[in-house]
Amino acid sequence: MEELKLALKVDDLDNVATIFADAITDGTRVEVRDKKGNMEEITVHGDVPYGHKIALCNIARGEHIMKYGECIGAASCDIKKGDYVHVHNLEALRGRGDL
Repeated sequence: MEELKLALKVDDLDNVATIFADAITDGTRVEVRDKKGNMEEITVHGDVPYGHKIALCNIARGEHIMKYGECIGAASCDIKKGDYVHVHNLEALRGRGDL
């Protein structure tokens, strides 16, 4: 049996987890752990580089993306649980000059 790859959820408010493993490809199962010791297995959709993020739940377009308990942007489209979260589906809300 292959060992599950690791992803970490840092804060209770987070709706994304950071991947701490190499070779995460579409369909890979990862074990998401939080600071309380809770664990959940999630199937990843897409290829995700080490240190990048996956969605822990479905995130609707416009909803805030939360990492480390802070808003890091908003979903630019609907994101499904397990999807790779990065610049292709996350819009920065800081430094745009319109806020």
